[in-house]
Amino acid sequence: MNPALDLAAVGLLILVTAVLGFAGIRLSRTTSDFFVASRSVRSVWNASAISGEYLSAGTFLGLAGLVLLSGAEGFWFPVGYAAGYLLVLLFVAAPLRRSGAYTIPDFVQARLESIGARRVTSIVVLVIGWLYIVPQLHGAAITLGVVADLPPWVGAVLVAVLVAGIVAAGGMRAITAVQAFQYWLKLTALLVPAVFLLVALSGGGYDIDPHAVFPLERGPAAADAYATASLMVALLLGTIGLPHVLVRFYTSPEGGSARRTTVLVIAMIGAFYAVSSTMGLIARVVAPDLAQPGVADAVVLLLPSRVFPGPVGELLTALIVAGAFAAFLATSSGLVVSLAGVVSQDLFGGTVRSFRLSAVLCTAVPLGVALVAVPEGLVSTVGLVFVFAASSLSPVLLLGVWWRGLTARGAVAGMAVGAISCGGALIGGALARNAGEWAVVFSQPAAWTIPLSTAVIVVVSLRDRRGAPPRTERFLARLHTPES
Repeated sequence: MNPALDLAAVGLLILVTAVLGFAGIRLSRTTSDFFVASRSVRSVWNASAISGEYLSAGTFLGLAGLVLLSGAEGFWFPVGYAAGYLLVLLFVAAPLRRSGAYTIPDFVQARLESIGARRVTSIVVLVIGWLYIVPQLHGAAITLGVVADLPPWVGAVLVAVLVAGIVAAGGMRAITAVQAFQYWLKLTALLVPAVFLLVALSGGGYDIDPHAVFPLERGPAAADAYATASLMVALLLGTIGLPHVLVRFYTSPEGGSARRTTVLVIAMIGAFYAVSSTMGLIARVVAPDLAQPGVADAVVLLLPSRVFPGPVGELLTALIVAGAFAAFLATSSGLVVSLAGVVSQDLFGGTVRSFRLSAVLCTAVPLGVALVAVPEGLVSTVGLVFVFAASSLSPVLLLGVWWRGLTARGAVAGMAVGAISCGGALIGGALARNAGEWAVVFSQPAAWTIPLSTAVIVVVSLRDRRGAPPRTERFLARLHTPES
């Protein structure tokens, strides 16, 4: 490794990010520019931006580390992440765009005609967003610690300051170009080293044992059926409840464009997951000694120097470092934009000035948590966010789009039960890791927390004497009627 070269790569990325971000700032003038880029982002550009923000630290660093640790079991995560967008395509992408909302709480209020439901939704969205930002900051701390031996707070503070500055200055309009560029950088930053490493491995010098790459005792057939099913349900439905994913569909010109965007996203993130998983398989051959919790997340940073000692390895490592920082910046930017829109509208009146203040506040809170929290496995941490989103927010959004009987009381009760049951289960799972076979019921709770929150929503809505809002039929017709 060459710390000077790695830091130069980070500096170049920051420079390009700043140029693209501030170029977008010149076009950001209205409230609509800041919240949804004036709903003018075309499909290819939007798909690149969505892919850029969706592929987070957990994917760029953590997925390869998880495959190194768990073998074939690690492939459930990319399958679930990518397939979740298929559900977004089928059930919510176009209807959410047709709703005309700026944020998820906007949609809930318009659908249920309830300020109380909006406020509860805002709280849930903030919790999801903040939980998701923390591992991005941890990833930045890990990266700079590995390549340059810098204190952990340096990487976290650097990403937080950059994100807060660009989002506050230009909002959605400014970060769209940044995120689109960063997707292609991230793909290149893993694809090029993967090709070099595969060529080196195919040239000999390494004894590739198939059993070491895919050990039978860690293969799909050996996976716990309940844990796997629960994880997949969480990943599939959790995507629907991620605020930074959904807010980008509000930037599409119309519902059909939102659908086309989602199809492109599935292809783009699928290609990236294939490359990232390949890096994990290469790590099982080249660096099995790094298969340790807390160390495996850094394996993609260490692989090039293992195979190519000298300038080639240093250049490949610098490219990976730049891609890693692109992952932290892109995902954090999308999350902060979505959260700033919520806080600005709910607390400060929804002006441009309040959006900028909200962007700073929404970055400061997770930064404080990241500085005092101990980093866990990046993929597992992000996975917990999917479980929480799937249990609390996703059922309300799906029923809000597809069931006319949903009421405000049902939505609030479901979100509360989903959040409390999921949070309690995850805490219980952390406290009872050695409790035998029953521990998995708490460590992977989606299989029962999602049905529980959904049942609560339905039962409370059916027993609500006030019934659904009077304009429900008209609103649902708007969601499901194509613009043409």
